[in-house]
Amino acid sequence: MSLISIVDDDASVRSGIENLLKAVGYATMSFASGEEFLASPHVDDALCVLLDLRMRGMQGLEVQRQLNAEHRRIPVVFISAHADDNTVERALQHGAIGFVRKPFAEDKLLCLIELAIGRNA
Repeated sequence: MSLISIVDDDASVRSGIENLLKAVGYATMSFASGEEFLASPHVDDALCVLLDLRMRGMQGLEVQRQLNAEHRRIPVVFISAHADDNTVERALQHGAIGFVRKPFAEDKLLCLIELAIGRNA
């Protein structure tokens, strides 16, 4: 089973994404903050991480930087309602697989997850 980590400070977003992913056969693990995700013993179990850009505490780009600094090659898909083109470009330059804006089309998110998992294989 493929484990997808969801990192978003909005509980309703986490729940909605979890329900979608479980319905199509993914196992999920959710985190309310970047700090919680990075401190988890399950970080390296993730085949992909869905990472909110703006959160309380550590921001998504900071989490991505930390993963890169620790040489953790977990594919990242950013999700956000608040992103300018420069921020999206920085995320992609630092290795993000893709970026979806909230509210997002489910099929677009699922396609990016499949792409991420394919790159992680």
